[in-house]
Amino acid sequence: MDDWNEPRLVLAVQRTGTLTGAAKSLGIDHSTAFRRLNALEERLAVRLFERLPGGVYLPTSAGERMATAAERMEDEALALDRDIAGRDHRLSGRLRVTCSETLAYRLLTRHLAVFRREHPGIVVELVIDNRVLSLPRRESDIALRPTRPKQGDLWGRKLAGVAWGVYGARALLQSTQTPILVAEDLSAHAVIGWGEGTASIAAADWLSRTVRAEAFVYRANSMVNQMLAARAGIGLAVLPCFLGDAEPDLARALPQPVPELMGELWIVTHADLKDTARVRVFFDLVGGGLIGERDLIEGRIEHAATAAMT
Repeated sequence: MDDWNEPRLVLAVQRTGTLTGAAKSLGIDHSTAFRRLNALEERLAVRLFERLPGGVYLPTSAGERMATAAERMEDEALALDRDIAGRDHRLSGRLRVTCSETLAYRLLTRHLAVFRREHPGIVVELVIDNRVLSLPRRESDIALRPTRPKQGDLWGRKLAGVAWGVYGARALLQSTQTPILVAEDLSAHAVIGWGEGTASIAAADWLSRTVRAEAFVYRANSMVNQMLAARAGIGLAVLPCFLGDAEPDLARALPQPVPELMGELWIVTHADLKDTARVRVFFDLVGGGLIGERDLIEGRIEHAATAAMT
């Protein structure tokens, strides 16, 4: 097969399950993907995918074989790319970084500003996404993640623990007649939660176990929006301490962080890239800057006015 774009298209369709998803992942339009796939099947005289209702594409045995071969080709190309990038000692070029919405909103951007002043030749491309992007596939060069890397080909450093607390608008908490002494008391108040059916988010799971369903008055799938809703007085929200404690209009409803929600913050890259100059200086400058805010991230710096209320 002379054109790498052909097996690459098959692999993208196999991964996404739809032609629309494949076209989006490859940065081409749907009609181009449709035309290329049909032309490939016609040239090979074999059907690579069964077209199912709802736009679902199910690979045939021939499609599976081609996708598997394409994945091997992709792995080799990515390994070569990482090997070459890993030998790059220039402090210039592009550096793709991914992190969550909350981290970018509250902490990361000001450290990126320092990084930009120190290394103007490096262009940072920030991908704000709560999904775990693939470092081996170069979807990102560096990731800030809430968990220790488990893949053997990843390399990282723990920056801090991440504490979580329950927050409400300062005026709302000052006017409440029902004291909040333990987590179970939250059910007597209006509470902000995640969308129903949210899974694999520790704060959402903790809330569903701790607070009665009728206490939830507002739900949002954005933690920044939950913070804004709490600040507006809609109800109480569970937030990372670095987000809640830094807001002067918010106060802790519970004086201490929630022990069950203590997490971690890691900075991670692929092992092949850890000696790249751009990656090293980012780890040192931005990673070091976040380590310098460990007290805030771990919930040990409470806003002075909040502390005065407790």
